[in-house]
Amino acid sequence: MLSKRHTIWAIYAVFIVLTMAAPLVMDSFWLNRVAKYLVYGMLGIAVALSWGYAGILNLGQGLFFGAGAYMLAMSLKLASTTSLQQGSDKPVPDFMMWNAEPGAPTELCCINKASFLWLPFQSQWFGVLMGLVVPMAIAGVIGTIVFRKRISGVFVSIITLAVVLLVRLVVIDAQPITNGFNGLTDLGWLNVGGFEFDPYIVQTYYLVAISLAVVLIGTRLLVETRAGLILQAIRDDENRVRYLGFDVPTYQTFFFAVSALIAGFAGMLYVVVSEFASPTFLDLQFSITMVVWAAVGGRASILGACLGAILINTISATVSETAGFAEGWKVVIGLVFVLVVLYLPRGLAGIAHDLLDRLRRRAPADTVRVGDATGASQLAE
Repeated sequence: MLSKRHTIWAIYAVFIVLTMAAPLVMDSFWLNRVAKYLVYGMLGIAVALSWGYAGILNLGQGLFFGAGAYMLAMSLKLASTTSLQQGSDKPVPDFMMWNAEPGAPTELCCINKASFLWLPFQSQWFGVLMGLVVPMAIAGVIGTIVFRKRISGVFVSIITLAVVLLVRLVVIDAQPITNGFNGLTDLGWLNVGGFEFDPYIVQTYYLVAISLAVVLIGTRLLVETRAGLILQAIRDDENRVRYLGFDVPTYQTFFFAVSALIAGFAGMLYVVVSEFASPTFLDLQFSITMVVWAAVGGRASILGACLGAILINTISATVSETAGFAEGWKVVIGLVFVLVVLYLPRGLAGIAHDLLDRLRRRAPADTVRVGDATGASQLAE
């Protein structure tokens, strides 16, 4: 029988194969929808790494997701010829004209604001780079301040919650630059080597599916490293690890930043498949919803949290489109979460692990019985 580790990797392989086979049975509409669910699965992985393995309950994960989304969306906005301000000698988003202050020199106002924040995003590679760097930088700053001060537990959750709400207010108030509540819409397509990723083509789905597979495998390998084991020891008993001489804040900050990197990457992929970026990404409700996904799937399981996110979003979409539950579908999701917390504290992954353990305990017993039978037959001969 396969070892437990090999069995887990086999399950990972089955999941990846199933995601890669989806285009064989789905049309373009469903591929686009499933691609969004896979992006949410990536967010589940980010939450599991931060909460399940590092013991850091981050209620502001939407900050990193939104940062990654907005960085790429700014580049894709400038790549859209239908959403640029006509008559300007520089690529300026059209909403800057609409949101210009009354009485201000409109053209000069637009160009000055664009020159500081928007002009570098003419390069899509710059947008991609910023979509990775900005979330990590924000997480690095927050982590350094919080963990060096030995702040832990619910206080970390409150701080991350406050930061995401603060950034949301800034994004909305800076309407002339960010388009406020409206977000960034009418985006162009991601262009890589001359190939454009239409959100409804198979290649775009595979871009998301392969990205998820890489993140899934990479995160799993990361938590199995020595640093990952030290991180789990910090989660279980921070003081003991500190007394052993390890730099606890550095480990916490590093994995907190990696979680932010995954969330930012997910935000960029979401922009590619949905063609918009919105301040709703920074809503507290969205960040808490991510925690629900991880709790249902199993916060201590990378794949479990990923599957939990995909499952919850699939159920949400199905129930919300059902006539009888169109108004109360959130109640159904809330009920599922409550039942899982009460009766499945380790999530769906806990059930899977228990099942694997039972099968492994039975295997040696079966082997012994077979050996006894063989020995008895030899004695009989």
